[in-house]
Amino acid sequence: MKNIFYVAVVMLAFTACQKQAKIGFVDNGTVINDYQEKKDIETKFQAKDEAFRKKADSIGKSFQFEVQETQLTAQKSSQAKAQELMGGLQQKQQMLQQKMQMEQQQLQQEFQTEVDSVISKVKKYVKDYGKKNGYTFILGTSDAAATVMYGTEENDLTKTILEALNKEYKK
Repeated sequence: MKNIFYVAVVMLAFTACQKQAKIGFVDNGTVINDYQEKKDIETKFQAKDEAFRKKADSIGKSFQFEVQETQLTAQKSSQAKAQELMGGLQQKQQMLQQKMQMEQQQLQQEFQTEVDSVISKVKKYVKDYGKKNGYTFILGTSDAAATVMYGTEENDLTKTILEALNKEYKK
């Protein structure tokens, strides 16, 4: 009986000495979407997208004008010449479409690369924040993947980390 008491005291002493895990969580979607650097990237690419659309519209209008002129010329030409003219237009249309698709894909890739860079920066910041503030774990959650089903307000680091990231970005 004495031995059981001593074992219980020793186990209690060991468990009392164990460090309590410090756990926090961050809403990934909020941090990324409300981070000013990402907002600035989106604004920059919206301007680039608008410029691309204007360029595409201008090229489209120019091509439409060329189509109308070619159709008028083709009506006055022999059937063989008309087919040749229209075939040339089809090739030009395909080339223009391919060029526009390539430019649009390049624009999307540039945007994704910059957003991925921001996400990496946020992950690194959260990791450093956790180390500096003695966290054992900082969990991530979002509407798409709710890994944290419940957490107290005091464990929610979303606002704290977002404010710190935006403050650091403004420097």
